[in-house]
Amino acid sequence: MEKPETMAPETRKKQELKLFLFIAVLLFPILAIAVVGGFGFAVWIYQMFAGPPGPPS
Repeated sequence: MEKPETMAPETRKKQELKLFLFIAVLLFPILAIAVVGGFGFAVWIYQMFAGPPGPPS
């Protein structure tokens, strides 16, 4: 792969646009779903051992 410093400006802009679209359209939404789902799973597992939330009985 060619170094970014030696690339033609047009080629570099195309590559940066592709990378931005990949990050904005695919990577961040997938990471957001994984983080929220992982947190929900962790809370679910915690509640299996600690019991559901609510006032003490």
